[in-house]
Amino acid sequence: MGLTRLERQDASWNATQSIAVHHFVSLAINMDDSDVIVTFQTFVAVFSDFLIVAIHTILYERDIYPRDSFLSAKKYNYSVRQSRHPKVCQWITDAVAAVQTELLKGTVDRVALVIYSAQDMPLERFVFDLSRFPFVPKEYHFTPMSRTTDDGENVAVLPRVDLEEQMRATMSRLSTCGSRLKPLPENCTFTLAIELRDNTSPPIGHPQPWIPAQPDLRNTNPEAARNNSRTTPLRSVAAGDMVFETWIEEAKAKLDPA
Repeated sequence: MGLTRLERQDASWNATQSIAVHHFVSLAINMDDSDVIVTFQTFVAVFSDFLIVAIHTILYERDIYPRDSFLSAKKYNYSVRQSRHPKVCQWITDAVAAVQTELLKGTVDRVALVIYSAQDMPLERFVFDLSRFPFVPKEYHFTPMSRTTDDGENVAVLPRVDLEEQMRATMSRLSTCGSRLKPLPENCTFTLAIELRDNTSPPIGHPQPWIPAQPDLRNTNPEAARNNSRTTPLRSVAAGDMVFETWIEEAKAKLDPA
């Protein structure tokens, strides 16, 4: 089942209005592996931190906003771009916080940043497949996680050096995606969507940041999916228990406009 953010960011804000700078925070794990106590809350926070940086990077690379509205920043010991506009920064922060809430529930299968044309047609999806994330009951969210090898040796749940290296490699791929993709038309918008795992219920409550998603590039028929979109693999991350894949889907409507 797919759900999408209730708000869709407007791409037409005035670039000359007041700018506020929001700096990326450092990686949530900044100690030696042997000293780190990782809980599921920490685990989800580390991915959420990565997702924020990834969204800023995608918006820059796909020219959703003017490039001079982004500043240079550093993350995972790698140069990245970050929007300087407070409304954009706040939307991204709020959207990722809503994703984080669902990740803690263990309901999320995939997260996707979807880019739409001015006519509201989905053109691209940047997909993060989180289906291999662990499920941890709520009562154990603050309990230290553990990981052992087949020989019973304790190893790091989130090995810092390996994790940072793989996050950096993924960010490098995202930071060059613009050169590998066909340019987008003007006045595109975007939103953040989640796809739920099987046999899970959609979020309830009020106010509700998620609404049922409109049809996008996804298709349950493999042959139809191949005909309607092109998939470009980006990077797989496998560092301890942090395992996910990232790819880009381009719609046929973008590749072969009528």
